[in-house]
Amino acid sequence: MPATIVEISSLPSLLAKDARLFGLDLGEKTIGIALSDVLRTIASPLETIERSKFRADADKLLSLARTHDVGALVIGLPLNMDGSEGPRAQSTRAFIRNLAPLTDLPIALWDERLTTAAVERTLIEADTSRKRRARVVDKMAAAYLLQGALDRLGYG
Repeated sequence: MPATIVEISSLPSLLAKDARLFGLDLGEKTIGIALSDVLRTIASPLETIERSKFRADADKLLSLARTHDVGALVIGLPLNMDGSEGPRAQSTRAFIRNLAPLTDLPIALWDERLTTAAVERTLIEADTSRKRRARVVDKMAAAYLLQGALDRLGYG
């Protein structure tokens, strides 16, 4: 059965007791992945997938989801500052349309405006080198957006 796109507020009723959540930050070149703990209170950066062909990316992502007992995906929706959807949001929706038939995991969208900018700022303040920032920013952004969703749900 294909995935269902759900409101973030309906996730708790759809999840098994110890199911974790994946947070995904979809970039043009990479996909940042974050993982919640089983209590769904803390989001931690997991890894970054270098994007290639859609099917290979989806297979890797869904394999990781099975390995970590993930019960749902929270995918960042990059809205424009005025709340409208531009090309990046449309690209995210296309990714979800292609992913949905491959999994039965519920998918929730999370407004990720300024997520990457906030993470970049934090990494710069921590005096992280440019090279290191480039390696970790996507998975950190995924953790930032997933933590926001967990906090909104009252887990954090």
